[in-house]
Amino acid sequence: MNLYLETTVFNYYFDEDRDGHADTVRLFDEIRKGKHQAFTSEYVEIELQAAAEPKRSKMLFLIKEFQIPILSFEEETDRLAGIYVAQGIIPERFRFDSAHIACASVNGLDYVLSYNFTHINRAKTKLLTTRVNQAEGYGSVVICTSKEVLEDESI
Repeated sequence: MNLYLETTVFNYYFDEDRDGHADTVRLFDEIRKGKHQAFTSEYVEIELQAAAEPKRSKMLFLIKEFQIPILSFEEETDRLAGIYVAQGIIPERFRFDSAHIACASVNGLDYVLSYNFTHINRAKTKLLTTRVNQAEGYGSVVICTSKEVLEDESI
């Protein structure tokens, strides 16, 4: 499976008090073993740069440690993210949240992993981004948590 790791996934890797922490660590172990191909983007890098030290360095190091390819800014990603915003799926001031989904869509990835339950991993976003993607000629991406990816594998 091709996974897009959104910013919150890197946070959960280090937040031991969060419910998704253990699942996220386990997912990274599976990535290391080659069970999944993980990707992230320049959008994530920018958001991680805004974190306080020492967590910022630790989260950025995960990208290198697990050899996660970084997808670059693309005009098509910005265009698709703009459609999500224009249709009221994600507010303009949280445009990077729409860019994460658009980046995964434009690059043909299977999943967007996110613990952002305010704008990304919620029913409205899942339903409406799928509709936009279909209208724009892209496949849908499954928006979920690390746990959901791990559970899918056990079926």
